[in-house]
Amino acid sequence: MSANTVATPDWSAIPAPQDDGAAAHLAGARLPHVALAATDGSSVDLAALPGRTVVYAYPRTGRPGVENPHGWDMIPGARGCTPQSCAFRDHFAEITALGVDRLFGLSTQDSAYQREAAERLHLPFALLSDAELALCRAANLPTMEVEGMTLTRRFTLVVDDGVVTKLFYPVFPPDRSAADVVDWLKGAA
Repeated sequence: MSANTVATPDWSAIPAPQDDGAAAHLAGARLPHVALAATDGSSVDLAALPGRTVVYAYPRTGRPGVENPHGWDMIPGARGCTPQSCAFRDHFAEITALGVDRLFGLSTQDSAYQREAAERLHLPFALLSDAELALCRAANLPTMEVEGMTLTRRFTLVVDDGVVTKLFYPVFPPDRSAADVVDWLKGAA
């Protein structure tokens, strides 16, 4: 298996997340102004970006050879961050061809941790770090607590000029997330 290939988990063996309403307030909302560190070294304020931006939030990427938190696969919506990121990588050209100006991944991991994943997975877009939980708190993003870590729940936003025009929540299976965005973009065109 190459570095660009990710084994697909058996999604039927992993509990699917349920819509608990924790993200409902995001649909149609104007995002708050919060500067986030990006893996390309820039600072990104999603609320200030003109045009269309897609942001997919994920709990955390793992690292090869490092164990996930105990029971990770049985936490609904936890498993699948790498397959989700790889799917957005693989659909990147199609997503931008459908009028998306920018694509970002978002997690509460720090930029150094994210940079390793972005390089290893050959992502053609930046990952944004909310390690200080500034956006999570300001926008009341859905999160979960795992072994002392506050992690975002998995969701995807289509943001037009700082306003959420489409919310995908919950997202399952994660490796289908990018294709769901593509399907929505095609229908919205």
